[in-house]
Amino acid sequence: MRALAERVGALFKGQEELDLTSGPIGKPLLYLSFPIVVTNLLQVAYNLADTFWLGQYSTTALAAISFAFPMIFLLISLGMGLSVAGSVLVAQHTGADEPEKAEYAASQTLTFAVTASLLLGAVGFFFVKDFLSLLGASQQILPGATGYLQVVSLGLSTMFGFFVFISLMRGSGDTITPMLVMFGTVLLNIALDPFLIFGWGPLPELGVVGAAVATVFSRGLAFAVGVAIMLRGNRGIRVRPGDMVPDFEYLGKLLRLGVPASVEGTGRALSVNAMLFIVGTFSVTVVAAFGVGIRVFSLVFMPAIAMDRGVETMTGQNLGADRPDRAAEANHFAAKFSFVVLTAIGVVTIFAAPAVVGVFSDDPDVVGIGAEFLQWVAPTFGFIGIIRAYSGGFRGAGKTLVSAALAVLMLGVIRLPIAWVASRPVAVPAWLGEWVVDLFAASLAEQGIWLSFGVSNVLAAGIALAWFLRGTWREADPRTDAEPAIADD
Repeated sequence: MRALAERVGALFKGQEELDLTSGPIGKPLLYLSFPIVVTNLLQVAYNLADTFWLGQYSTTALAAISFAFPMIFLLISLGMGLSVAGSVLVAQHTGADEPEKAEYAASQTLTFAVTASLLLGAVGFFFVKDFLSLLGASQQILPGATGYLQVVSLGLSTMFGFFVFISLMRGSGDTITPMLVMFGTVLLNIALDPFLIFGWGPLPELGVVGAAVATVFSRGLAFAVGVAIMLRGNRGIRVRPGDMVPDFEYLGKLLRLGVPASVEGTGRALSVNAMLFIVGTFSVTVVAAFGVGIRVFSLVFMPAIAMDRGVETMTGQNLGADRPDRAAEANHFAAKFSFVVLTAIGVVTIFAAPAVVGVFSDDPDVVGIGAEFLQWVAPTFGFIGIIRAYSGGFRGAGKTLVSAALAVLMLGVIRLPIAWVASRPVAVPAWLGEWVVDLFAASLAEQGIWLSFGVSNVLAAGIALAWFLRGTWREADPRTDAEPAIADD
């Protein structure tokens, strides 16, 4: 029994026990990434809980959050670049054995990130209804989606603050502590959802808005716990109140790294919202099925995202330690591992798709269309792993603009045009030939949208690999740009 406990305990190493800059690659990367998988699964559990309970509530409510979730992603992505910048700087200073600079980076990141989220939340509260209308939300869906997003906007700083906590801890090499904090608050959210959605007990029936209230409350508690941990500084990174006084010169440094990272996240969010513009031209059933499919993707891709974050930290720490060859080896290992794991998950998904979608909706039409969506995209899951692995490497090297370019290329340049053309008849000049006219006139309907996901996954993976092999990421060192005053202490 003791031996088993020691084996389990070995999986949960803190950054003080985990050397990311020497020894074998696979073991420390997996140790770093495994808790990220769990944390991200717990993160997805927030959304899946909302999806499950609202799916039992009504198909209209399910369609409402299909519009709401991408908007939340957009709001968070606009400010998320600061947390990425903070994570990269903390990782590189940690790898270079510069703890005071790492603490300063974390403190400044927390200050400016929370400030940015307050501003974004205020803007979101007043403009979400207009934005949803622009995306094509029907009058049937609009009230629920608007109410959900307005509550989330009011609590955006607490939700975003917890993501910053996760990023800063990860940069230092501690992925365990955020996982444990997340676990407790997910349980709280799952417990609160049915009471607030259906009005169980003395609570009023809030429907879609109730799911938002449960999420914001749970995330607020997680953020408070995260701040307390960083102020104590006994795990991961320490945040010092004296270092949190706004340093606008340092803000410039964060923005130079963070703005491209925000472009990456915002590009992903905008692509989903733009895809909703296309999906929204179909029935409420298709919209609901698309929403379930996207939620399932967010679960399926957890291993790739974990590798993305893990290799970001390993790349940052190894470049800080002047070990670029080891950083490259970590990227290639992550790409291969993610491809194999996600390909296996894709095979399972092809057969299990109806049962998976059926968990979230008892509407047979939603189940049928949602399962079809998953089955079209599942064969290309492995290529997502390749894209995310090298994107994480570029970010860890401080090449956040390259990572952003890959995301925009995949989602905006490849996926969206294919989805638009393939899902509806397109008139082309007769002089192009009868077979060309017939080809573009033969719409695949919603299947054209599903096709766009698979094609963009494969093409973007090849581009990411070719770009990484050029080796330009080796030249980056964000630490040398505008060091804070503490560098002289």
